[in-house]
Amino acid sequence: METLTMPTTNEIKTTKSLHKNLSAPVLYEHAVSRKEAVITAGGALCAHTGKHTARSAQDKFIVKEPSSEKNIWWGDQNVAIDEAAFDKLLSKVQGYLADKEIYQRDCYAGSDPATRLNVRVYTELAWHSMFAGSMLIEAPAAELQGFVPGFTIVCVPGFHALPQVDGTRGAAFILLNFKRKMVLIGGTAYAGEIKKAVFSVMNYLLPLKGVMPMHCSANVGKADDTAIFFGLSGTGKTTLSSDPERRLIGDDEHGWSDNGVFNFEGGCYAKVINLSKEMEPQIYATTGRFGTILENVVYNKETRVLDLNDGSLTENTRAAYPLEFIDNAIKGAAFPHPKNIVMLTYDAFGVLPPIAKLSYEQAMYHFISGYTAKVANTEMGIKEPKATFSTCFGAPFMSHHPSVYAELLEKKMRANKADCWLINTGLCGGPYGVGKRMSIKHTRALLNSALDGKLSKVKFAKDPVFGFEIPAECPGVPAEVLNPRDAWADKALYDAKCRELAGLFTTNFKKFDVKSPAINGAAPKI
Repeated sequence: METLTMPTTNEIKTTKSLHKNLSAPVLYEHAVSRKEAVITAGGALCAHTGKHTARSAQDKFIVKEPSSEKNIWWGDQNVAIDEAAFDKLLSKVQGYLADKEIYQRDCYAGSDPATRLNVRVYTELAWHSMFAGSMLIEAPAAELQGFVPGFTIVCVPGFHALPQVDGTRGAAFILLNFKRKMVLIGGTAYAGEIKKAVFSVMNYLLPLKGVMPMHCSANVGKADDTAIFFGLSGTGKTTLSSDPERRLIGDDEHGWSDNGVFNFEGGCYAKVINLSKEMEPQIYATTGRFGTILENVVYNKETRVLDLNDGSLTENTRAAYPLEFIDNAIKGAAFPHPKNIVMLTYDAFGVLPPIAKLSYEQAMYHFISGYTAKVANTEMGIKEPKATFSTCFGAPFMSHHPSVYAELLEKKMRANKADCWLINTGLCGGPYGVGKRMSIKHTRALLNSALDGKLSKVKFAKDPVFGFEIPAECPGVPAEVLNPRDAWADKALYDAKCRELAGLFTTNFKKFDVKSPAINGAAPKI
């Protein structure tokens, strides 16, 4: 019969060495000597994560307990586990680490001191400690004295759960406990779990303080005009927010408080599969720098030269690097309130316009929907668009009901008179197989015209189905491109595809049971 002592503390203890806040050069030495990673040509550290090369979404649980139970939107994305199961696993993890070398990293989540969270990360692997230090915000040496964690994360890839005993779905697990202020990660070496665990924690805590957490990139122009970019993978979020005329605040996770927009992170975590020097010169350059961590990138074992086009380990190859590795990046506690909100979608149906202006109600509707479309391969090799909806453009990390985030966004948009734009980076001029992808040149021209105010001076036409406003003209963009129906040769087929997509929106939105008549009224009219 197994006997476990229920843990009374979040502290991790060991009879071996506890390495606290080691520098990157020292962590390089540890990772290489322990055979966790290799140094590649150019100086980046490369680790292979084994079985798990992406997030294990189905292995994430939230502890159901009185303090948070009423706040969580329980369902497929937020699956419950009880306190006793968490405590048992924590006790096992503490026992597992009791005779191992451990790495401790103390850092901040959030650049604004008014809202930031003190995070302590315990890791079994040296390169994971370096990852945490790179992705989060480094605490000055003076502030490490007496550092008190507001949340503790423990990451142990070498420890595997027993589903039939521990109540997990498999050997891997990601458990969030808001009562104990702790996250347990086990059975997976994919470092992105650490990053997204912190994001999930912030997505729970900040709305309770009236602060809007956002899965978005953000930049600021020369006139201190901040813009934020929501968008799922493949929509162009990183590319469009990287502009030599604007400073990059961050590429993935931000908050919007009464002080303005602030970055959760101190680094970037970019996909690098098929990355080219010509298309993404700044990100490409990071793959050959000391201080960058590469995950699952293939390299020549003799020369250690990278092959960024090799997806044999995974298509989800990654580079984690400090924000300052990007030339036009900017750091600060907080930046001005956004003047423009950009929602990006890749519409493979070819129905949505290249740009449309949304009312506040439509912005909330599209924010809750979080739409994009992908092209899926069928068994017969026929390719058809498949709609994908990820609420708030980050469903796996949102613990509250989507309306909580939408109402916060609406409140802040209204208070700061922000405009909202829907930009389609997908197909134009016809359905899949006929239509062509939007020209990046045209997309940039539309985006720049929206951000610098040029589009506020042109006439708009209302879309009869989706209700948003489509500009009649834009400098540098052919007029026939702006209205998607005009760009289709077969108008009847366009109308049918438009109704099809509108129906998918309507069906998806029903599951949220949104009570607001104004938001429900912003749905497309079939």
